[in-house]
Amino acid sequence: MNTEPQAAVESTPASPLRQVVRWSWPARFPIVQFPNPPLAVALLASVAARFTEGAAHRSLRAVFYLSLGIWAYEEARHGVNWFRRALGVGFSIYLIATLAEALHS
Repeated sequence: MNTEPQAAVESTPASPLRQVVRWSWPARFPIVQFPNPPLAVALLASVAARFTEGAAHRSLRAVFYLSLGIWAYEEARHGVNWFRRALGVGFSIYLIATLAEALHS
């Protein structure tokens, strides 16, 4: 059973990793922030796809588009401000246009 007062638990300083993950700029209207997991996966898949070819390249590109789509949906639906929501909508439009062009060629 925990006998510590709730205020004492909340006042403990955050770990350095948690501070980095919660970083955003500017603080009152976040435009730039630490990448969330879907965006981090998309970025890593994009970089890895540049160094591969064949089936691995195609698989990594698929992971990139899927992860970026998840990130765009999350930003459009749950963004912290209008700019982040517009960014999600913009990337959704980009993904739809890019995939539609790939299907027609």
